[in-house]
Amino acid sequence: MGKFFVQNFGCRATQADGAALESLLSAKGLEAADERHEADLVVLNTCTVTAAADEDVRHTVRRVHRENPAARILVTGCYAQRAPAELIALDGVEWVVGNSHKGQIAELVTSAPYHGNIHVGDIFAQHDFLSAPVEDAAGDRTRPNLKIQDGCNNRCSFCIIPFVRGRSRSAAPDQVLEQVRSLARRYREIVLSGINLGRWGREPGSRMRLADLLRRLLAETDVQRLRLSSVEPMDFSDDLLGLMASSPRVAKHVHAPLQTGSDRILRRMHRKYRPRHYADRILRARALMPEAAIGADVMVGFPGETEADFEENRRFIEGLPFTYLHVFTYSERPGTPAAADSAPVPVPVRKERNRVLRELAAAKNLAFREGMVGRTLSAVTLHESGTALSDNYLKVRLAQPREANRIVEVRIGGLEDGGVAEAAPLAILR
Repeated sequence: MGKFFVQNFGCRATQADGAALESLLSAKGLEAADERHEADLVVLNTCTVTAAADEDVRHTVRRVHRENPAARILVTGCYAQRAPAELIALDGVEWVVGNSHKGQIAELVTSAPYHGNIHVGDIFAQHDFLSAPVEDAAGDRTRPNLKIQDGCNNRCSFCIIPFVRGRSRSAAPDQVLEQVRSLARRYREIVLSGINLGRWGREPGSRMRLADLLRRLLAETDVQRLRLSSVEPMDFSDDLLGLMASSPRVAKHVHAPLQTGSDRILRRMHRKYRPRHYADRILRARALMPEAAIGADVMVGFPGETEADFEENRRFIEGLPFTYLHVFTYSERPGTPAAADSAPVPVPVRKERNRVLRELAAAKNLAFREGMVGRTLSAVTLHESGTALSDNYLKVRLAQPREANRIVEVRIGGLEDGGVAEAAPLAILR
């Protein structure tokens, strides 16, 4: 077996796992292929958060087998952990390797003979996890994503992730320090991520918290900007928000999953906060960081969600200073309590509620972007020529090209489709 190709599906954590797999396979002497059809081994590193994610994987398996029938297909990741028998039955799939055995993939594909094609074990017995810096999934090669936490101890009634990722576990502080120190030599901005990032350091016996880790990274590395990915609302402590507000080296960007602003539906979801708790954290963030990006994940169509519940959710969102939303339509996940609920919301109703919230999100985002016109923002220039990403998570069209991977100051002169535009430089009078 000579060449391999790793294709990732889903979240930043999966992207980080895929980068680590590429490193392990390369260390075994395999060569990365530029294109999927050139590979002898195709590794599909999967997501299973929705039914659509599962279908995307199955479609890709069929396409790979059709385009490159000689390739050996290995399916790993969250879908593999959840439903290995379903995947091994697909034509062309030779191995199914769950997250529990993901670290063994390089040995499995380079050793002979093979003893069984399904390798899935107890994910809750896992104490370590794969992690390697990965370039942004959208192809941005200037903002590496570093996974420093995996797993989740929550049991939200709609979510399968704890059962395919295992318990919450954290990368060691010294390991994170060395990785950030190394990345900071090449990159200006580093994104810290995890399945439940705010739980970093919460293992028994640990006294460090995420804010403590950030302080150490700022003190002991030369990183110019750290950005946090998604953090659960109640993990945005006053200490963490205060540090974010006070340090120019931490991006002013708060992403706190909401799911719903309906108190009754939050309880049915088994979320650990009430709308008033969530609002307190968001308003505190806005008070400390008036220009910050504030985003949320929101779900519509959860079983039992009435029109009154949805309207409560809509009004709650309308009243908070969000700058963007990720709106999801509920999707039944086998094995979760919500999937067995006897009061499903009709799919057309789910789609209509999704549309309403997307329109609300678009209006809030437009108002936020309009408020940035005339201001000067700090931004990192991206690999995509003529573009940058601001500290507060706005795509900026640059008036003049700059070298990628630099922190620059840009004065905002107007709006772009979904972003903002740098003001043209003032003419020099002679």
